[in-house]
Amino acid sequence: MSPAYNSNEDWMKLLVSQTKQRLEKIYEGGGKKAMEKQKERNKLCARARISYLLDDPANFIEIGAFAGYEMYEEVGGCQAGGTVAGIGYVSGRQVVIVANDQTVKAGAWFPITGKKNLRMQEIAMENNLPIIYLVDSAGVFLPFQDEIFPDKEHFGRIFRNNARMSAMGITQIAAVMGACVAGGAYLPIMSDETLMVEGNGSIFLAGSYLVKAAIGENIDNETLGGAITHTEISGIADYKFETEEACLDHIKSIIGRLGKNPTAGFNRIETKEPQKDPNEIYGQIPVGNQKPYDMLEIIERLVDDSHFEQFKEDYGKTILCGYARIEGWSVGIVANQRLVSKNKKGEMQIGGVIYNDSADKSARFIMNCNQKNIPLIFLQDVTGFMVGSRSEHSGIIKDGAKMVNAVANSVVPKITIIIGNSYGAGNYAMCGKAYDPRAIYSWPSSKIAVMGGEQAAKTLLQIQVATLKGKGKEITEAEQQHLLKTIQDKYEKQSSPFYAAARLWVDAIIDPIDTRKYISEAIKAANENPQKEKFNLGLLQV
Repeated sequence: MSPAYNSNEDWMKLLVSQTKQRLEKIYEGGGKKAMEKQKERNKLCARARISYLLDDPANFIEIGAFAGYEMYEEVGGCQAGGTVAGIGYVSGRQVVIVANDQTVKAGAWFPITGKKNLRMQEIAMENNLPIIYLVDSAGVFLPFQDEIFPDKEHFGRIFRNNARMSAMGITQIAAVMGACVAGGAYLPIMSDETLMVEGNGSIFLAGSYLVKAAIGENIDNETLGGAITHTEISGIADYKFETEEACLDHIKSIIGRLGKNPTAGFNRIETKEPQKDPNEIYGQIPVGNQKPYDMLEIIERLVDDSHFEQFKEDYGKTILCGYARIEGWSVGIVANQRLVSKNKKGEMQIGGVIYNDSADKSARFIMNCNQKNIPLIFLQDVTGFMVGSRSEHSGIIKDGAKMVNAVANSVVPKITIIIGNSYGAGNYAMCGKAYDPRAIYSWPSSKIAVMGGEQAAKTLLQIQVATLKGKGKEITEAEQQHLLKTIQDKYEKQSSPFYAAARLWVDAIIDPIDTRKYISEAIKAANENPQKEKFNLGLLQV
């Protein structure tokens, strides 16, 4: 291997290592003391509950582990958004699991907790997957109640989704293993079946202290809303268990009895490993993503047998489109090509930029995949659409609109992997979060922003300097450089994958070597939903 390859590999592996180190800290939840308190009460932590429930914990696709990362620091933070969630297999069935982490602020709901839970319900609804709630929460985190309580995408949307999923025939199982209070009490009762653990599980609209304050009644929490009360008196819960393990075993039994669903019919054959070594993915992207590279080299290390059948290979070269298989699944791939190339007129085109011809090609290919019922994979490393008089006069906005329209109206599953840059409208055209990908993951080398940090910092600097001069203030070169660095540092932080994952702009930051697995599991989930809308581009016909 060349020195450049070795340098690239070292850089990417360092990013992967840094990501894993941060995850290890997140996995500690609320810390060792909080974990010990769980044990003292004969309670498992959220991750232990999920591990016990799963057929194979190694196959668990965790979603939103970085939710809340470096947010809410004024109140001590909120590790993983106070919730552990993802997709795994229980009794051989692919399911969504959402578990409150009681060690993080007593499992209280922060704004990001609500967003994460809504994302998990969205995954269940889009893919027709059963969902299991492991409930152990003190309810809304009151200091932030105005950011989670009343709006459309806030706490109440959870229960609206409970009702919608019930109408859609999606199985919902709730196991109450700790507190379940106030509005949160509706979640288990709106599920299909409710299980409770004696001694720890409780459901009530108001706890004993609030009952005393409100109506003067003296009562303990267990009598008010414990497992015995709700299985023998109110009839709210369906089952009670002496231990958490017994409760989780019964969930396995329930899932094991579910009938099979019809599938979406996505084509799958026997899996073939890539001919090119997948481990060599680490050395393909240049350090800092500053230089051109061949996206085809990455694709051929992701797809079965390293076989990629290109669509319009010699046209619109800044985007690669083509057919392939990933772990046997038939897929259509749309990927930004970072190499410099020449168009049909002999003009040089910058890699990673979407030109008129590449937008036109992509829109046509996306239409083809919808016609053939083939899931779409977007591999993003895009700096945006081409600007300037030549592109504007050639109708880049019109061609870009065609591509965006095709992505927005696509009815086959879309799975997005952000490999490098994801800037400006390129994020939209390449199926960013706003365009409803079934799954969206990023590599540790990714950056999401309106534009690159250096360009953005210089633009903002010009505006600030002009504003100061307009007020009659002079600014020295040294002051300008200091201001430039301050702006650039802030912008770089906000464009990092950790910043994006903290806000759930992406579902997870993944090790590049696991990309095939994540794509395959996403398609497997999508295949569980046979319902397909009619593909229609509306007024913007291509």
